[in-house]
Amino acid sequence: MNSDVLVLNRSFYAIQVTTWQRALTLVYADHASVVDQQYRTYSFADWQELSQMISSHPAGFVRTPKFRIAIPEVIALKLYDRLPATEVKFTRRNIYEHYNYRCCYCGNKFASADLNLEHVIPRSRGGKTNWSNIVTACIPCNLKKADKLPDEAGMKLLISPSKPKWRRGLSLMLNSTIKMRSSWQRFIDISYWNEELERE
Repeated sequence: MNSDVLVLNRSFYAIQVTTWQRALTLVYADHASVVDQQYRTYSFADWQELSQMISSHPAGFVRTPKFRIAIPEVIALKLYDRLPATEVKFTRRNIYEHYNYRCCYCGNKFASADLNLEHVIPRSRGGKTNWSNIVTACIPCNLKKADKLPDEAGMKLLISPSKPKWRRGLSLMLNSTIKMRSSWQRFIDISYWNEELERE
């Protein structure tokens, strides 16, 4: 069984993803409540009772010798009100996602297997491996540019290097290797719509 659970803080902001075992432990210890799609919350006893009345549940059930309980899809911590880290991790996956799997030189979209990470200023010339110097490039463009600066290779960046803007819900997903469940969408959307925008 592999059913991941979205964890909200007590203000209902998505903060992380955890295992179903950890989620049920938190609910059982009264450190968290189960949250349904209408934002109703349930204690362990209430959720256990409700579980007896439903015949099917998207995340499935855990069965013990005495009862069965539905695996929650979302829980909310009762005391924790902090927010997740405000940085998107600098990983290959996040870089590909940030540039939407496009070559920043020709602008075409590619499968991840046909893209490379490209140093705009080559490492041999002191170029750093960070958001301000790394873009995605298809293999032909990467080979053409080689160890030169773009203008030396007769190439132009169509998409400039940049650091992703952090958004609570987006950051949570980008910092996770877990695929988002459809039942989490409204909780991720709340984070998106309530996020204060940067002032110009």
